[in-house]
Amino acid sequence: MSVPAAIEIPDRPLFKASEVCELLKLQPYVLKTWEAEFPDLGVSKTSGSGRVYRRGDVEQVLRIKHLLLVEGLTLAGVRRKLEGEAPQVAADEPMLDDLFGQQARERLTELKRGLTSILAMLNGPPAGTEFSLAPPEEPVRAKASAKPAVASARKRAARS
Repeated sequence: MSVPAAIEIPDRPLFKASEVCELLKLQPYVLKTWEAEFPDLGVSKTSGSGRVYRRGDVEQVLRIKHLLLVEGLTLAGVRRKLEGEAPQVAADEPMLDDLFGQQARERLTELKRGLTSILAMLNGPPAGTEFSLAPPEEPVRAKASAKPAVASARKRAARS
């Protein structure tokens, strides 16, 4: 298996794991293994969802692939080599807050407010207030199906 000389990475800020695998011709289990070896790869989007990769992460995965397959290093050798190099973060690479946007921050704030209100309800009513259940204002009517049964019983009694 050889690494292509030049892989064109699309000009996007974020990539899904499946996109990285397709772009770099990797199996998903290989990418997962490399994530375990290099914890700085990828960013957990939200709990329960997949990881996303910045453009710099995709370039880093490409570099790891090259070091392993072309230069013949082991994972430990790749880790040592990468630690010895200066970080390859571009100065113009946007921050994660910019990538996920203000909308995500607002959704998280709203979610926090909702969870706080649920916690307050579970802890009980505030001091000085009393909770009580009240019956409905209108009386409950008898079921409609009971009326025909009474009427048919009356008809039978009148016939006899």
